[in-house]
Amino acid sequence: MNSEFTIAVHSLALLAHVPDHMASSELIAKNVRTNPARIRKIMSSLRNQGFVKTKEGIGGGYILACDPKEVTLAQIYRSVSNGTLKPHWCSGDPEESCMVSSNMHNVMDQIFCEAEVYFTNYLDRITIASVLEKIKQGPCQQGNEG
Repeated sequence: MNSEFTIAVHSLALLAHVPDHMASSELIAKNVRTNPARIRKIMSSLRNQGFVKTKEGIGGGYILACDPKEVTLAQIYRSVSNGTLKPHWCSGDPEESCMVSSNMHNVMDQIFCEAEVYFTNYLDRITIASVLEKIKQGPCQQGNEG
């Protein structure tokens, strides 16, 4: 998986936190801790999918164009990172006479495709609003559930 998904979720959560204000790529980049050019690239994808609106010039930037209670992380994942769960490289050689080597690539492709389906189904249950609620609750308290 690439970091574009995390950056997109972070950016949309930030915009949901300040729903009536424009946020510049510089402000978002500072909050995300990355460079503004990278933010502009990701925000362009989000704009093309209707998640944000933009205004150019002085006082311009990005503003949320969707309801954070309705936008799921699966929608965001599909718009900026779909297919990135699978690595670009896989072991094995389809030309090899060894059964393991010659079939590993196809088997791993199938596994990653199935994993992506499960992953996006999970992300369909999480909205930007619920991410913002988790942020407001503070750090995760792992290991304290029982």
